[in-house]
Amino acid sequence: MPKLSHMLWFNDQAEEAVNLYTKIITDSKILNTSKRPDGGIFTIEFELMGIKYTALNGGDMFTFTEAFSILILCDNQAEVDKYWDALIADGGVAGRCGWLKDKFGLSWQIIPKQLSECLGNPDPIKSAAAMNAMMGMSKLIVSELEAAVQ
Repeated sequence: MPKLSHMLWFNDQAEEAVNLYTKIITDSKILNTSKRPDGGIFTIEFELMGIKYTALNGGDMFTFTEAFSILILCDNQAEVDKYWDALIADGGVAGRCGWLKDKFGLSWQIIPKQLSECLGNPDPIKSAAAMNAMMGMSKLIVSELEAAVQ
């Protein structure tokens, strides 16, 4: 039976990226590594929170875009802070509304579960207030989102 996996194309930093991701993301592991004839890393199969990925050292033919991102749904602000701070470190770039690019150019969404609750508030005025609060943030702040719907 076929299996699905996400393929991530890196220039030549697959090993560094996978080591970072599996270090900071809970319930993650490296599954397999393949090498090129010259002994360098070709692919690394790994899991992040049970989702399989393959990182490829493919050269500079392609780059990441925001059209693909990895979303981490966080239980609380401490988790948001942990993942945001680790992924933005050493050259990452903050985006808007919980989005960032890590130092390898891969886009991530670091989203607290409370965002869905706030945006889904049955009162359209409160829901709009949550949307406006989110639109003004880079890293999402749970207390500010919740204050917007009070």
